[in-house]
Formats: sequence, C-alpha cells, structure tokens
Amino acid sequence: MIKNQKTATLFALLAVLMWSTVATAFKITLTYFSALQMLLAASLVSSLVLLFICYRQHKITLLKTSFLKRPYFYLLMGAINPFLYYFLLFQAYDLLPAQQAQSLNYTWAITLSLLAIPVLGQKLRRNDIVAITLGYFGALVIATKGNLFALDFESPMGVVLALLSTILWACYWIFNSKNDADPMVALLLCFLCSLPMVLLTILIFDDINITAWQGWLGAAYIGLFEMGLAFVAWLTALKYAESTSKISNLIFISPFVSLVLLSQIIGETIYPATIIGLVLIITGLLIQKKA
Repeated sequence: MIKNQKTATLFALLAVLMWSTVATAFKITLTYFSALQMLLAASLVSSLVLLFICYRQHKITLLKTSFLKRPYFYLLMGAINPFLYYFLLFQAYDLLPAQQAQSLNYTWAITLSLLAIPVLGQKLRRNDIVAITLGYFGALVIATKGNLFALDFESPMGVVLALLSTILWACYWIFNSKNDADPMVALLLCFLCSLPMVLLTILIFDDINITAWQGWLGAAYIGLFEMGLAFVAWLTALKYAESTSKISNLIFISPFVSLVLLSQIIGETIYPATIIGLVLIITGLLIQKKA
C-alpha cells in the first residue's frame, strides 16, 4: 500500500470523531437498556458489521483456519474483550457521570506499561514512572472531583469497575501482541466467541426482553462506530501513515471533544477537576510516548 500521510490523518480524525461520540451514546442508551442488554445488542450489530467487512475483503475463509489454529486463545480473548471489558465499562458508565468513566478509561495505556513488566519482561523507564504518577494522580483528581483529602468518591464501585476495565483492555492488547492472525479476522473471532457468553449471562442474570427502539438505536450506533468502524478507520490510518506518531497523538483530541458533547447533548455539568485530571493523564501519556 502506498503511504499517504494526508489520507492517514483523514482516517485517524474519522476514528477520533467516532470515539468522541460514544460516551454520550453509552449514557443515553443506558437509560433504556441495562449494561448486559446494551452489550448484547451492540455486540450483535458489531459482529454483523465486521462480518460484512471481512466478506468484502475476502477474508471469510480465514475465520475457520485462524480459529482452529488457536481455539482456546480466541475463546479467552472473546471473554476478555468484548465480554468482560465492555460489561465492566458499561457498568462504570451506569454508576458514574460519563465524564468520569471516560477519563478514567484513558489510563489503560498506563496500566499497559505496568502489566508489560511481569508479562512481557519489559523494563520500567523513568518516563513510565512519571507517566504512571501523573496518570493515576489525574485519575484520583477526577474520581474525587478534586476533593483529594476527603477521598469522597461519588461511586467507589464505579471507579473500581472503570479501572478494572483498563486492566482487561491492557491484557487484551498484551495477549494479542503475539497473535499473527489478520487483525480484522481476529477481532471478529473475538466477537463471535463472546456472543454465547453474553447471551448465557443475560439469560441467567438479566432480562432478554429488550424491545425499546431507543435502546436498539443507541446500541446499534455503539456497535457500528465504537466497536466496528472506528477500529477499521484506525487500522486504515496506520496502514497509510508515513509517521504513526503523528496520527497516534490525534487520539488525545477525543476526550476533550467528548466532554463538549456530554455537556451540550445530555447536559452533564463538566467539573473543573475533570479537566485538570484529564490534562494530567494526557500529559502522562505524552511523556510515556517519548523514547
């Protein structure tokens, strides 16, 4: 593929735009569906979208060969993401203001650097230590709305779930770093493996009767953009990119655009502590990216 930085930037901005809207979509959809119901509906839509993309790219035959080569791997990956990761993330959004859940979720890259030490045998650099300190201090500022000494959390469980989701997301990327399968095929296999798990869980612990059209509309949006097309756009951007660092920095636009949308669309009051904490997290991530 011929490299084209302008095309790469266009696809990267498209992905960032889609990711910027999902916090609002999560919060709206959760007024009609439970976290499990939203996960089931969004996963169904995303699976169909990814299946169509694989079909158009003539990769359907790779599904069987890739799965049979490593069946237990894909079952584990499907359990981690989308099943457990999105279930915990959606629950966190249900318990917390969207601005808090979203901002806490951005610490996943810092969590990744911590897990890479025991799992991949990587060393902790000075930049990593600074990033971890800034990132988790920023998370504390956000979770307490700036009231650090009182440690007054709006929902301690919501904070725990949001941070646990970052561990799962980091684990997913660490385990996948050694997977040589086509990224699109691997992602689709994860979704297909997770669907029976989500369905069984909802049959046992929740209500399968999900009929609200508003909920389906929101879940379809999440499945189409958050779980599907945004990932495709980002992969395309990476393929065209002459410099991946230039487009990877664009991802930091997303949380700030998302805050504007949360304020304007669902009327969520944005706390000053959220802005401060998010700046600390982003600063930490930018420091971590330096060699």
